[in-house]
Amino acid sequence: MKGYILLRKKAFKILRSELSDDLFYHEIQHTLDVLNVCNQYIKREKIDKYNAKLLRIGALLHDIGFTISNIDHEERGVEIAQKLMEEFGFSKNDFNKVKGLILATRIPQNPKNYLEKIICDADLDYLGRSDFYKISNYLFKELKAYSIIKSQKDWDLAQIKFLETHKYHTNFAIRNRQPKKAKRIAELKNLIS
Repeated sequence: MKGYILLRKKAFKILRSELSDDLFYHEIQHTLDVLNVCNQYIKREKIDKYNAKLLRIGALLHDIGFTISNIDHEERGVEIAQKLMEEFGFSKNDFNKVKGLILATRIPQNPKNYLEKIICDADLDYLGRSDFYKISNYLFKELKAYSIIKSQKDWDLAQIKFLETHKYHTNFAIRNRQPKKAKRIAELKNLIS
């Protein structure tokens, strides 16, 4: 997969220059976080080089559609992924796998294979980490900027609902992220009671 480095370079250039300033959560730091978590899975699960590259491409491009729109950004991301992957000589089969990775991150998540389960868990890894409140505050700020959420109370209620319906997919996340996520639900419920 010779085109990976060039694709990565171009993807970062697009993300750095074309994301809206109102994207406080879906900005380049989120992409780097998802890529980092995917890299941890690659190492931990001993994923082969070919699938590791596809997973990394999926992580790089999973939210690149936000450069076009915050509505249906996964579909826009697939369009960008197709152009970039064609430009850098990836096969149709490679593109189809990356397309599946990008679309799997759409909420509600519906992964169909193990790589898709990994990217889904990487995308929402923070839900079960100690930096949950810091990161969720960025999302609150973003949703407020787009007039999707109006108040802190609305946000807390939306968070509880989302956390209660969200499910991790990999054994690692179920074992290591789910318990902290359950604590966040209890903490948020205490806040609004």
